[in-house]
Amino acid sequence: MPIPAFSYFKAPVTNTVPFKEINLLQVYHLLKGNQFAQCTSTLRSITDKQEARKYKASVFDYVTFSGTFSKRNDKSLLRHSGLITIDFDHIGNVSELKDRLLKDEYFETELLFVSPSGDGLKWVIPIDLTKAKHHDYFKAIANYIKHTYQLEVDQSGKDVSRACFLAEDAGAFINPKYL
Repeated sequence: MPIPAFSYFKAPVTNTVPFKEINLLQVYHLLKGNQFAQCTSTLRSITDKQEARKYKASVFDYVTFSGTFSKRNDKSLLRHSGLITIDFDHIGNVSELKDRLLKDEYFETELLFVSPSGDGLKWVIPIDLTKAKHHDYFKAIANYIKHTYQLEVDQSGKDVSRACFLAEDAGAFINPKYL
């Protein structure tokens, strides 16, 4: 089974030219390693929201889980990965939601990790583009989450070129089929 691949970008977020192509397993090892430990710890110690947002945008490397790009914008998609990222922000109980998502009856979790801020989750799940477009999947999944989990998801996930910042998460989950 091929491991889904997508673009990896070096910080800052204003850098829209990919550094390399990377796959799900490689990202999992980065999340569990200590490459992002210092910047994650620093971000989580910043109390001012604006300052934290600026720090994250300037220091964190990021990926576009939904595909490989020549440049980070929707029109520059070279190949869709078959993945979509659902971003949960400002969650009261992160570990409880993580457990619930891992047991979700409709979506198989490919990757799940705590967001850089520490109070959210990044849920990477597969989508089948022969059945619907990326944008339509996003709307349907957001609606499903609202009804099943009573949660709103970050609407920016509807963009195929959405940047997803990588943070240190020793408890990151990857689908065991990749191990």
